[in-house]
Amino acid sequence: MTDKPPRRHTAAHPRLSALRLAPDSLAFALDCAAQAVGAVRAGSALPAALQTVVGSGKLAVGRGAVQDIAYRTMRRLALADALLHKLVKKAPPPHVSNVLVCAFTLLTDDEANAAYAPFTVVDQAVGAIAARREFAFAKGLVNAVLRNFLRERDALIEEACASPVVRWNYPQWWIDAVRRAQPDAWERILEAGNVQGPLTLRVNARHTSVDAYLDRLRTEHIDADAAGLYAVRLETPMSVDRIPGFAEGVVSVQDAGAQFAAQLLDAQDGMRVLDACAAPGGKTGHILELANVDLIALESDAERATRIEQNLTRLKLQAQIEVGDAGDPSRWFDGKPFDRILADVPCSASGIVRRHPDIRWLRRESDIAALVDEQRRILSALWPLVAKGGELLYVTCSVFPEEGEEQARWFGAAHEDAVRLDAPGQLLPTAARASSDAAQGSPDGTNLAGPAAHEAPGAGQSSSRGARAFADHDGFFYARFQKR
Repeated sequence: MTDKPPRRHTAAHPRLSALRLAPDSLAFALDCAAQAVGAVRAGSALPAALQTVVGSGKLAVGRGAVQDIAYRTMRRLALADALLHKLVKKAPPPHVSNVLVCAFTLLTDDEANAAYAPFTVVDQAVGAIAARREFAFAKGLVNAVLRNFLRERDALIEEACASPVVRWNYPQWWIDAVRRAQPDAWERILEAGNVQGPLTLRVNARHTSVDAYLDRLRTEHIDADAAGLYAVRLETPMSVDRIPGFAEGVVSVQDAGAQFAAQLLDAQDGMRVLDACAAPGGKTGHILELANVDLIALESDAERATRIEQNLTRLKLQAQIEVGDAGDPSRWFDGKPFDRILADVPCSASGIVRRHPDIRWLRRESDIAALVDEQRRILSALWPLVAKGGELLYVTCSVFPEEGEEQARWFGAAHEDAVRLDAPGQLLPTAARASSDAAQGSPDGTNLAGPAAHEAPGAGQSSSRGARAFADHDGFFYARFQKR
């Protein structure tokens, strides 16, 4: 399920003493990032943890730095933990450990590309610990540990990276699962998950084309490339309030791989469509941008369902939003079959770790079997709702075959009236390696949208060539089935 990080229980943040630090200081950012890391260790998704720590009020002033450090730490957590274990004989209180882990993350940057000078990181980490009265006793420890690390930095990092968990920054079970599933590409897949994904936009086909929007960006001196039939990748990420046309619904933020869903669904004007598990509404909006359909957007979480409405309001589009369980249609289905059903089901989210690096630390190996059961429950409940001749598109943002090809084969075997149609199947996480002028495809060919792709109104040949020149997307699985 795209854009839906796994949710385990959210542990309450431990009560800490008052923090008297300037919100724009590195010490403040280290303290808050450490709180967020602690929340992830307790089972909270990182975005929710950050919202709790610096979500509102004066603390939001330092949100950017806090978020940057917290996400960096998730992408190097195994290394930082290994360094902590090596350099600290007796484990300090969890908050002190997490401040050290965040500091290690900053200090493992190559000095030429470091966000902060080493002496600044050490000084501010000590300041962060000293500012909490219950942890002030540990400021000497923090100072000594970080200075010791800097004296032996390269040797300590090399020693730690002898461990596969540290080298790849994933739990061992995850590494083993990817290696079994993709023996020829497992290293590339793991590496891709440790690199921050680009900011990719979806151009609203009701408003403009990729070519026209790229021209608009150029007039505002914003560098960008085509990344799909409706996708534009910004060279430099920026907040949505600075993106031209975002507030007016001209573009939306959506990964290029996620944009295949609405194209493959191939909904036509007048069709009745169900977007199951629809929040936050990215795919809902895209379906409505491509065709005038009677669409029901279903979401089990009432709070998340409000995000669908907010997104559609910005796009000036309408759908019938229902709160209900996709696996229990008796509570919301009105008896009228659907011509198209998009089943973007709950999954491990293993394909979107470059955007949600905390997922690898939240998931457990045992979660996969439970998710497979849930996916089958939902698919079995939705299939009877498809009209004869209609189609169901099965989608996960996973790279694990249990949630992809194995699930598609199970579905085909379990339903004699299901005919499998062409679809990309497993899309591996792929980063662009050339400019849009180079005629280069991704190794799995997944920069092509497939047989159901539409041209955006007004899009010329140059847009099509640019869209196919390279791929840069998260990991997804797509399977299409038609009812006999």
